[in-house]
Amino acid sequence: MVAVGIPARAEARVSLPAPTGRYRVGETTLNLIDRGRQDRELMVSLFYPAAVARPGPAAPYMLDAAAAHFDAVTANDYLGLGLPAGKVDWASIGTHATLNAPVDPRAGKLPVVLYSPGLGEPRTWSTTLVEQLAAAGYLVVTIDNTGESPEVEFPDGRLVLLSGAEPTVAWVSGMMATRVADTSFVLDQLGGVTAAGLRGRVDLSAVGMFGHSAGGFATAAAMAADPRIRAGINLDGTMGLDPLDPEVLSPVAQRGLDRPFLLVGSDGTGETITNDPSWTSFWAHSTGWKAALTLTGSRHASFTDAEVVLPQVAGPLRLDPATVRDDIGTLDPRLALRTLDRYLSGFFDRFLRHRGGGFLDDPEPAYPIARQRAR
Repeated sequence: MVAVGIPARAEARVSLPAPTGRYRVGETTLNLIDRGRQDRELMVSLFYPAAVARPGPAAPYMLDAAAAHFDAVTANDYLGLGLPAGKVDWASIGTHATLNAPVDPRAGKLPVVLYSPGLGEPRTWSTTLVEQLAAAGYLVVTIDNTGESPEVEFPDGRLVLLSGAEPTVAWVSGMMATRVADTSFVLDQLGGVTAAGLRGRVDLSAVGMFGHSAGGFATAAAMAADPRIRAGINLDGTMGLDPLDPEVLSPVAQRGLDRPFLLVGSDGTGETITNDPSWTSFWAHSTGWKAALTLTGSRHASFTDAEVVLPQVAGPLRLDPATVRDDIGTLDPRLALRTLDRYLSGFFDRFLRHRGGGFLDDPEPAYPIARQRAR
């Protein structure tokens, strides 16, 4: 079945690169209800090492109604990708995760990595990075923050859309408070998960988190509120409260953290500790291990599946090369993905598994990483 509103003969089809870790990948979804917060309802996806001889049936990248809304609204109105509507069959994108496959017993107890998407991004929009971590032996949990995610499709077919976002200090503060509460609630539920044989396989003593844009901000805020999260990564997300005044800092930017944290900014006008007061303050007040890096030649969307999608659709859709460069920069997409995988997996291996990751103290010349500062 194709997505509602997407032509049966779409002009551009997309495939995701296969993960390179030692494990196959499984995926299952959870529909969670927080009774303590007026029955707040969430959708999350769990990616994990799977015991399957070969891939399939593949978990969907997006469900039909969500894919139709992503195509009609999210891709351009929220993400600004410059894609003509009705030309990409988002619902048919194949993942490399086998739906509801049993967990691979060889992986042992699974360290947990939570993923928080950017504002206006669905939880699926970094599936490439998420699958790569799962193939390396992590349980990766992606969270849609209902009412803030652009489209959340529930099992009964309901589609809940993003509610009006206002660039005010009160709205941003409320958004972060909701994300923090959602994150802790999801973490509370993981010990009781039985799907795919995960009961007893989740290592809640080794929890990390990463996110893109607002999700990177949410990662730091969630760590400040929940000591169970031991290490975090912010991919190009400011931690200020006022989009119009960068000097209005969030509490976590003012106080920093005492646990390992990696800041990775995009090139050009991206977040760095020299051009974003929230990063500068966060750095100055953080007492744990920390590093601030720049992905050379990247742009803000380089940390998402835009890095995979745009190069594939640029030719068939005759996209202006300048539009593609504005979205994902000049860095070769394959090298960008290899670099992000190397640094994400290396960081979590070091601080959740206590192995490897020494290159974080001295970035490898094979990768397009510019060090801003490290400690």
